[in-house]
Amino acid sequence: KSGEEYGHKLRILKAVEDVNNDQKSVLVRKVVQEFGEDLANRSFTFWGLSFKPETDDMREAPSIVIANELLRRGAKVIAYDPIAIAEAKTVLGDRIAYSNSAYTALKNADALLLITEWPEFRSPDWSKVKSELKSPILFDGRNIYDRSYLKSIGFTYYGIGTK
Repeated sequence: KSGEEYGHKLRILKAVEDVNNDQKSVLVRKVVQEFGEDLANRSFTFWGLSFKPETDDMREAPSIVIANELLRRGAKVIAYDPIAIAEAKTVLGDRIAYSNSAYTALKNADALLLITEWPEFRSPDWSKVKSELKSPILFDGRNIYDRSYLKSIGFTYYGIGTK
């Protein structure tokens, strides 16, 4: 029998679930902080769609919550993921655009959001990233990048738990 069946509230598990759900909204709050609540005429690139690297698993993927919130505010989203695009299409459909290249996905986007820390995203060509984006703004949803280095080459950097 479970704790619930014995009448115990599973408060710790509920708290963990609440924190996990809140974490999915952190990047959205940071995007709104930078660009405002109305995201019409804004375009954002997602690197990564899957729940975690090396899988096409979209269950509980932060990309779903983030995409839905940005779309609700009028934004356009274009995403690149090494293997999860087909699976993502079953969840997000054609409400977002998909790219077959990480760098092509950046073209004229207002900012890059790193959602899933695939190995190929760990050491990108930052000059190429910068030249493709409208402005060099990065929302690092996994805190994998060197904030001071990116700031030194002209990026506006937002991490989780940081500016």
